[in-house]
Order: sequence, then C-alpha cells, then structure tokens
Amino acid sequence: MLVGGLDATGPRKVYLGPLECAPMTAPSLDSAAEDRSRSRSLVASADGMVASESVLASQVGARILEAGGNAVDAAIAANAMLGLVAPMNDGIGGDLFAIVHEAGSGRLHGLNASGWAPAGLSAEFLLRRKLEEMPQQGIHSVTVPGAVAGWQSLAQRLGSRPLAELLAPAIAYAEHGFPVEEVVQGYWRASEPVLRQDPAASATYLPHGRAPEVGELFRNPALAWSYRQIAAHGRDAFYRGEVAHRILTTSAAHGGTLTAADLAEFEAEWVEPISTRYRDWTVCELPPNGQGIAALEMLNILERFPLRDWGHNSVRTLHAMIEAKKLSYADLARHVGDMRFSTIPVSGLLSRDYAAERARHIDPARAAAMAEPGIPPGTDHGTTYLAVGDRAGNLVSLIQSNFSSVGFGSGVAVTDAGFVLQNRGGLFNLDAGHPNQLAGRKRSLHTIIPGFMHKPGTRIAFGVMGGWNQAQAHAQFVSNVVDFGMNIQAALDAPRFSKDTFAGRDVSLEARIPEPVRRQLAAMGHEIVLRGDFSSVRMGSGQAVEHDPVGGMLFGGSDPRKDGAAIAALRPFVW
Repeated sequence: MLVGGLDATGPRKVYLGPLECAPMTAPSLDSAAEDRSRSRSLVASADGMVASESVLASQVGARILEAGGNAVDAAIAANAMLGLVAPMNDGIGGDLFAIVHEAGSGRLHGLNASGWAPAGLSAEFLLRRKLEEMPQQGIHSVTVPGAVAGWQSLAQRLGSRPLAELLAPAIAYAEHGFPVEEVVQGYWRASEPVLRQDPAASATYLPHGRAPEVGELFRNPALAWSYRQIAAHGRDAFYRGEVAHRILTTSAAHGGTLTAADLAEFEAEWVEPISTRYRDWTVCELPPNGQGIAALEMLNILERFPLRDWGHNSVRTLHAMIEAKKLSYADLARHVGDMRFSTIPVSGLLSRDYAAERARHIDPARAAAMAEPGIPPGTDHGTTYLAVGDRAGNLVSLIQSNFSSVGFGSGVAVTDAGFVLQNRGGLFNLDAGHPNQLAGRKRSLHTIIPGFMHKPGTRIAFGVMGGWNQAQAHAQFVSNVVDFGMNIQAALDAPRFSKDTFAGRDVSLEARIPEPVRRQLAAMGHEIVLRGDFSSVRMGSGQAVEHDPVGGMLFGGSDPRKDGAAIAALRPFVW
C-alpha cells in the first residue's frame, strides 16, 4: 500500500519524465493542516481586527484602528463603507443593532437602533385601503431608518473619533468609485426589475440601464452628499435637516404617511443584553423586538441533548437542531414584538424548565409538520454584519440592514440622496391583539441580531446575516464552537441547514452534508431542499472576531459565502 509516496518498505522511485529521481521526504504535517476542510485560515493580530462582507470595508475599518481609533470608530467607518459597496443589503435607509464589549469596565452595552412605523401608518389605515396583509415593498413597508441615530449614539457614548473622520473614506469612494464585487453583483442583477419601477432607484443604481458588472467602477455622488451632511451636522442632518427634507419629499410623492415629527422624535435605545448559559459558555443577544431570544431558546433546548457524542452534522444532531428551531420559532412568531407596546415573556421563554418542556415535543424518529407555540411562564435576507476588535480588547458586534436585499429594501430610493428606504414594516402583521400588530410609532419584530459569547479567557463577537436564518445560524455557530471545538473560521465554514419557513417539514441543507445523512433525514420525514456547497442566500453569511484577554491576541473569521475578509490592523511603523 502506498502512503504519501512511501510504500511499506521505504522510499520508492517515481517516474517524472526523461529522468528518474527519488522524491524528497517531506516534513510531516499535522493532518488538520494537510487535509483541510476549511476555506481559509484563521487571521490573528494583536493590533486590531475587522471582519465584514467586503474586503474594502474591512480595510477601511482596519485603517481607522491603525490611526488610533477604537473598535466602535472602526465599526462605524466600515458600516458606512458597506452602505456604499453593498447597497442592496444595508445603508442609512435601514436599521442597526449592536453589542459592544467595553474592555475597561468589562460591561456589555446593547444598542437598539430600529426605527418605528410612522404615526399615521396603522392596521386600520391599510385595511381601509383593502390591504389584508402587510405590503413587502413600496412606501407603506417603510419605517423610520435607525442606522444614523445608531452611529451617533455609538460615537457619543463609546467612540473616540468624530463622525466626519469616520465617514471620510466612504465619501471618497462614493465620489470616485469602487469596483463591484462578485456576490454583491449577483444580488444587484437580481434586483433590476424592482429598481426599474422607481425612477430615483433606477437613476441611482442602474446608471447605464443595468446593474454594474463584476469589477466595474460604480459611483454614488448623491450618497457622498448625504454622508457629507451627516459628517457636518450629525444625526440632525438626517432626522431634521436637508437629508430629512429629501426623505419627506420622497415619501409624500409616493403617498406615504411619514411626517417630520416621525423623523425628528425618533431616538435609538440603549438596552441590556439578555443571555443564557450553554454548556460552559454565556451566550448573549439583544432583547425583543429582535429574534435573538429564539437563538437562546433553541440553545436551551439543544442543551438537553448530547450533541458532542452524536457528532457534528450527524443525523441525530441535525434532527434535534431542526426540530428545536421549529419550536423556538413558533414561540418567536407568537410572543415577540415591541416591548414598549406589549408584555413579552422574556424570562419565561429563557427558563430551563420551559426548555425542558419544549424539548419533550421532539420526536427522535420523526420530523414534525407543525410546531405549536408554547405557553411560557409570565405570558400575558438583506443584511450586513461586521465584527471589530481593537488592541485594548474592545469588541463590537454590529448588524445593519435594509431587510430585503433582492429589491433593495422597499425599492423606494430617496431622490438625490443616494440610498433606498428599508422595508422593515413588512414584518408587522395586521392581526388584532397580536404583539406584532402594526401600529404607529411601534417597532416591528426584527430579524437582524448581533451575537456575543464568552467564558473565562475567551470572548467572541459574532453574527450571521440572512433574514429568518439568523437565530438558527447563531445556534449552529455556537454549537460548532462549544460542542465540536471548532475555531471561529471553521465554525463559519461548516455546512449549515436553514429552515426559513415556520410550518412544514421542508429544510434546506448545503450539499456538503453527506448524502447518507440527507437520505436518513428524508426517511424521518424531513423534506430536503438541496442547496449548493456554500449557499449565501439561504444560509446567510457570518463574521466573527475573538479576543484572548490573557494573551492579548485577536482572531478573525470571515464567511466564504460572501465577498469579504477578516483584515488585521497593522501596528504603527515608519516606512
């Protein structure tokens, strides 16, 4: 038997052409280094790390760190750049959430910068117009954008640099152009039919009557103007000033209900993160109106099962995860909304006893067609994620979104301002008495969630974008790290499942999950929808930055399902 060019008795000769020579004996490699199952290596740095879905945005954030900015400064600068280079996913027309670990105090800060519905937009308003469901595009799907308020809150409380400095790189690229990346171009091309329906959107994003090609320079001088207004006047430019005027003019032209007061009176909200213990880790999310609570409930259910013994992506592990997803998402759909309007049973949904009761609903041999919501104690796909760590150990987990990426949010662009308005209002429902029923000045149930996990000696800022995929992807990432000992790059690379529907037995699996596993899951009743090896649309895409406070090292991981990278900041030096 031949092993790596050697037979059982020693070296053998290999015919290489006209000459015969004995091969050199190669140094022995660790099997994990020689036969890799990851797309790329973990990135390490003691001087700062930025992981995002765009190489340009990660580089901009790294430059801010190199210039002495902290993690919050770098996150804002990278996010502004992402609003330019991935405009279908995110931008100043969308919302923002963040978890910030402050190294000096050890505190976790949570920020909810999700906008509210206009005061005049209610269930009654839409029902009078013969709309029986929430519109998913157009002006009546628009809520007040929260991102700029989020930037201002982060910068004032935890940043160290003025907004003008942080927006300067994105302004320069908006004016002079950037080369369009491959995955982004696919979303852009798929959005052409929607963009053509809105003159302002078409003029901004289809400058030659089509989506730009891969590598083609795209300029957005109108967005540069908006960024300059924000750089000069802060949040007031967006919610009271010249940008606000253009938003209101656009809304009125489309028959929207948005008023000057809806913009001017909106504020981002600092919140306390919620958490659960999973094995020996603490996993943190933001409280409702986001779906992070579903990730925590899912982990509480999964802790009842010996996943490590069953093996990664084995039949039993995947079955338990898929069924736990159904149960936690049924609770999400029934119980979660804006906590300022409804009593949300947060502690009940996170209780261990409730998780044990929910886990008993999982049939180990059969997929459930429908998971009903429980009664917890106390009951009365267009997104970008980035993670940043600086040399002091501050970590930022930030997620920002227009909601629908194919269609550029609502599909309504603000005239002469260079950005589209989100369609986050599409997540409301019109059901009387439901926690998520549409009402003026109310925030909808939200899909975008930043994540954070820690144990003594390790802290990880992480997130996985992608609509309803996010909470279930968070649980898979955490399990990959905790149950299966993966580093953050391997945990992002690993094959995933996603069930973006709430009812039924359908579930999407990446093709890298072995065929025998897929066949056995199908025999249990799961209706397998086979996706590609790395499916960015269904499985989303994640980023992560890990900090070792003892060794002072930062590690970065970036999902191969998008165009981005984890970029290390360089330490100061003289050329």
